[in-house]
Amino acid sequence: MTEGIHLPGTTKDKYGSDYQSHCLEIYKLYVESSDRISNRRQSANSFFLALNSALIASFSYVQTISSFAFAICFAGMIFAWFWCQLIKSYKDMNFAKFKIIHEIEKLLPISPYYGEWEAAGRGEKRELYLPLTVSERYVPLIFFVLYAFMLIFALLNYEP
Repeated sequence: MTEGIHLPGTTKDKYGSDYQSHCLEIYKLYVESSDRISNRRQSANSFFLALNSALIASFSYVQTISSFAFAICFAGMIFAWFWCQLIKSYKDMNFAKFKIIHEIEKLLPISPYYGEWEAAGRGEKRELYLPLTVSERYVPLIFFVLYAFMLIFALLNYEP
């Protein structure tokens, strides 16, 4: 996972006696920033789930007014697509952050995140580790399909 990554910086000899303690502090800050990304990801998922729930509730309320029903379906499909893209973006960012975390761990006495990744089969063995993104990306897809069915329903019941 860490092949080809180079962390710019200076050597321990050039830096001085605080090198190891400063590496540890940088590591702590970087791991914390990774946690913040995960928290933002969860907040975004909660927002989109609430938004889609509100759109579906609105559809059931306005389904007799076809133009609003169509608008809700199209908006929902667009939001579901954006949600899916956002999940991919967060996944990619977390992947990059963990590459850096693994590189920083090479400078520390132990490498817990790298060890965890190895114990989980490096994400290649589903019986050891199923990434959240795999199931997480199904939710907006389900909403997208639901909006498509709602659109078909609205079209079949359209009375100009």
